[in-house]
Amino acid sequence: MPLADHLRELRNRLAKALLAIVAITVVAAFYYNDIINLITRPILDSIGCEHNFSELAKVKDAHCAQITVNGLLTPFTLALKVSLMAGVVFASPVWLYQLWGFIAPGLHKHEKKYAYSFVGTGVPLFLCGAYFAYTVLPTTAKVLIGFTPDNTSNLLPLDDLLDLVLRMVLVFGLSFELPLLLVFLNLIGAITGKRMLGWWRAMIMGITVFAAVATPSTDPLTMLALAAPIWVLYFAATAFSLLNDRRRKRRDAEGPADDEASDLDLTPEDIGDVESVSAGRVPEQSTGESDRINGYDDVT
Repeated sequence: MPLADHLRELRNRLAKALLAIVAITVVAAFYYNDIINLITRPILDSIGCEHNFSELAKVKDAHCAQITVNGLLTPFTLALKVSLMAGVVFASPVWLYQLWGFIAPGLHKHEKKYAYSFVGTGVPLFLCGAYFAYTVLPTTAKVLIGFTPDNTSNLLPLDDLLDLVLRMVLVFGLSFELPLLLVFLNLIGAITGKRMLGWWRAMIMGITVFAAVATPSTDPLTMLALAAPIWVLYFAATAFSLLNDRRRKRRDAEGPADDEASDLDLTPEDIGDVESVSAGRVPEQSTGESDRINGYDDVT
């Protein structure tokens, strides 16, 4: 299609994606309290608090961290943030389909196959990481709130709590995508499985340090809950890369198929020494000056 048609198609698909996000955001606004309770309930349960966040302001419980909202406009902005976050998440099938519909016509058949494989693997990996974050949060909250001194109240701003939950979900989810990134680099020939296998000591140390930083609690079990799955996924990616390298070597040894063109060596060759040519007069050229026009033999 011409460029203008591509731009019109992009505009239409963006409009459909934004419309889906806005529609689900409006619906999520009616369930704002339920979404907040879904996020905060595991944390409150872990510290022995039987009240939801809307009741904590009226209850004085030494075992509960009081979840607060500061400022006149904060409740409105918080409701807008939570509703918009829910709209983006629950409308993801729509805007992902629109994105795929825009780029798919420009992909070859094998490229579409790779795209389906990466999306089909990447989404479950991200969801697994998000689930681990959701299960780790209660233990994290229990350890951190345990540092509160006696005879003091812990005021926990709700917007900070939501930011912490969202940050941990994104960090855990993206960390589970590391093996997929390594597999992609192997498929395009950037790294080999043998090199990945040689990195195993550094990768184990790096993943462990990352897990210790990403989990705010000092509990070693919480750190291992994040590090151990990534270790397993890393070695699975290494095994896949080793098998893929073996398959690539076997295919290169067999040569191109009957319907494939062989690789051409387009490297320039040395032409050797330059042979000098004398600038003598061509025999057929006229020797007289009277039959020349502006110094040439004819009009041309």
